[in-house]
Amino acid sequence: MISELVTGEHVLLVGSLMLIFSIFVGRAGHKFGLPSLLLFIAAGMMMGVDGLGIRFDNHSATQFVGILALCIILFTGGLDTKLESIIPVWKAGVVLATVGVALTALFTGTFIFFAAKLSSINFSFAESLLLASIMSSTDSASVFALLRSKHLALKENLKPLLELESGSNDPMAYMLAMAIIAYMNTGSVSGGAAGAFVVQILVGAAVGVGIGKLVVLIANKVRLENQSIYSVLVVGFVFFIYSLSDTLRGNGYLSVYLAGLTIGNSKMIFRRSITNFFEDFAWLWQIVMFVLLGLLVNPHELLGVAALGSAVGVFMIIFGRPLSVVLCLAPFRRFSKNAIKYVSWIGLRGAVPIIFATYLFTEGVESAQTMFNIVFFITILSLVVQGMTVGKMARVFSVADDSLEEVNSFGVEIPDEIRSAMVEILVDDSLLNGGDTLSKFPMPENTLVMMVRRGDSFFVPRGESKIRPGDKLLVISDNTDAVSAALDEKHIRYYKL
Repeated sequence: MISELVTGEHVLLVGSLMLIFSIFVGRAGHKFGLPSLLLFIAAGMMMGVDGLGIRFDNHSATQFVGILALCIILFTGGLDTKLESIIPVWKAGVVLATVGVALTALFTGTFIFFAAKLSSINFSFAESLLLASIMSSTDSASVFALLRSKHLALKENLKPLLELESGSNDPMAYMLAMAIIAYMNTGSVSGGAAGAFVVQILVGAAVGVGIGKLVVLIANKVRLENQSIYSVLVVGFVFFIYSLSDTLRGNGYLSVYLAGLTIGNSKMIFRRSITNFFEDFAWLWQIVMFVLLGLLVNPHELLGVAALGSAVGVFMIIFGRPLSVVLCLAPFRRFSKNAIKYVSWIGLRGAVPIIFATYLFTEGVESAQTMFNIVFFITILSLVVQGMTVGKMARVFSVADDSLEEVNSFGVEIPDEIRSAMVEILVDDSLLNGGDTLSKFPMPENTLVMMVRRGDSFFVPRGESKIRPGDKLLVISDNTDAVSAALDEKHIRYYKL
């Protein structure tokens, strides 16, 4: 009888209201400095059984939605990352994504085993390691969203390091969790576990890079009737890449991240519009995923794990993550002590650990519900403590580079097909020594000042237009070397080379 009353229109009505409600909750909380992702989870919890009474306990459906969402989020992260920024830090990123994950799981699992003995929850050492493995990787959705929403520019190539780590460390956490579950079910771990991990990495990388190059080739060769269809085509390939990699025993998450990185660093028709589409699309999937995860949990059940969850969360933030980061980055002398401290702090937990925790139910782990609640509690703790202090701690550790603030002051972009660079010039007194009109400004040939921003107002300048200290000039040039030679590098911000 109930099923007859619930129609597709009802589901659509409730779903659309949930989406709208979560956005306004996120907007309201953002004024107080709360991370949007935390607020989306809170919105889901408010609409759940302890709030408005919506009952949702389908872990398989949540897992499926989570996979789709992570595919889009990881692909978007790779699409918007410049390869030249990753090259100097790729070795450190790989070490953090593999050895760092294993060390975090070991340290945290050992702590959980002994801490659980002091609580009413009793875990075996294998269960403790399983719980730690699920939480051992940093969350790509949280890292990408928080770093980019804060418009943070970081010194020592820390931003690409953190994004590379979070985008590629899920395979290690997944393999550790699956190996421990296999041990709990059979009493032994297959000798091929290490080989399976290598296969996942190699196949995942090959599929991601290979299909990524194929997408670029197809998009540049095939002429579609509408520019927007190119974005739809790429969406289809994203899900194809994940499923193909998974079918071939590769890691699909790694594949879609590398595919995004490959496409984002290739000359491809309408690449900028595709990137803009995926940035918006990724936000939709992030909202849906975090609201659904919030809906899945029963807040009253978190009280029973609050003590252990708090202890484990604090240990991971203060000891587990920092110790593994220090050991992993010790061989890389390029990073300062403050940089290592900041990387240690940005060990954000989010959707990935919760999605991995849903495998506990599908794999029939006995203490699945308790572990799921602990993971959820620690995720909230991480988003509150670490998520709210991403920008503040960057300044505490002196790794924020305010001279490279990543906000485009004009909101203007030029297509990749135009072989020019768009440059923003920050005017100070030293640039006005030759005169305060645009005609006296020290600009090289083949350079055009398109627009001036003065405070919150904009105008198109002429030769006799007055230029003042604090103005920002939007310049297009086909000779960036000449611009750099004419002006001090501290005055220049490059949008597109």
